[in-house]
Amino acid sequence: MSSLFSSFKLRGVELQNRIVVSPMCQYSAIDGVMGDWHLMHLGNLSLSGPGLVFVEATGVEARGRITPSCVGLHNDKQESSQKRIIQFCKEHGTSKMALQLAHAGRKASTLPPWEGGKPLGAEEGPWETIAPSAIPFVDGWHIPREMDEEDLETVRRAFVDSALRAERIGFDVLEIHAAHGYLLSEFLSPIANRRKDCYGGSLENRMRFPLEVFEAVRKVWPAEKPMGVRISATDWDDPGWTLDESVVLAGELKQLGCDFIDCSSGGNSPKRPPVGPGHPGYQVPFAERIRKDTGIPTMAVGMLRDASLAEGIVSQGKADMISLARGMLYDPRWSWHAAEELGAVASYPKQYERSRPAKWPLAFPEINLSTEKSDASKIKN
Repeated sequence: MSSLFSSFKLRGVELQNRIVVSPMCQYSAIDGVMGDWHLMHLGNLSLSGPGLVFVEATGVEARGRITPSCVGLHNDKQESSQKRIIQFCKEHGTSKMALQLAHAGRKASTLPPWEGGKPLGAEEGPWETIAPSAIPFVDGWHIPREMDEEDLETVRRAFVDSALRAERIGFDVLEIHAAHGYLLSEFLSPIANRRKDCYGGSLENRMRFPLEVFEAVRKVWPAEKPMGVRISATDWDDPGWTLDESVVLAGELKQLGCDFIDCSSGGNSPKRPPVGPGHPGYQVPFAERIRKDTGIPTMAVGMLRDASLAEGIVSQGKADMISLARGMLYDPRWSWHAAEELGAVASYPKQYERSRPAKWPLAFPEINLSTEKSDASKIKN
């Protein structure tokens, strides 16, 4: 039996398999409001039955957007637009739906990637950015304003308010974005955090604000629903955030009711990881170490397009879930194709059932259908 296609339960939510669609910014919202592009995008990805589908990083306040075209969840119009799409995905798909709440911090107020990804110029409607310290991401970027006590409280409250909206929308899972050099990640890293108060300096102090945000949101997020955190397990720079510190953070989050750690890396420094075509699964050791040392479930992400690799990661206990991003954009039916390769049975909508290879073997001579045929009793007519 395939480990990748085994079910997985987090609190009161059971995923039909261990496949996760990562949060992926689409830079296609208008004033934070989702539109038909998001309906097509998320509906398409949820159609082939991954266990969990994430909506992209969603700003908890307007100044927390990466770009002017990023999704937000801090007013009624944004909430209504998301509810329409999540209800649509749940009606027609079998995946659970998740939301990632985010604040871009010092990396806000930029252009979309296809327009260069640079900070907005004076004629492009820039806004004030905030961060733990008044340090730009790189030279030439906006110099953020160092957050004061009022800013800290405003952002904490914004995360809570967005979580309440997410519950009304009907999301099954919630994730806090504390990775990739965005605001909560900035507090963790000595690269971005040079504060002299109780939110800077020691590891305990640098973790304080992200932990406060998590704790505040966990209190209002339903007890039966899981909540996790995406982290950058390392900054790939020295001095910077480290894997050892990530283990400590994961342990603290677990004590506060965190249900999983989504293990990515980088973002606080322009330095890139030593990764290329020959390094699939380069972030898996982070998920494995955190899982082993803390006992918290982990999600592995990063160049995991190979189904056999994904299967091995789960079966060997290196991570509990496998998250795909670009691989899913390239092949939205990755779940089906992985099931064929691994001899598992994937979820098909009844309208597409006729395309299942086990039901039309002469059309798929290249696929070994022996295992799927042996599980024919599980396949609905």
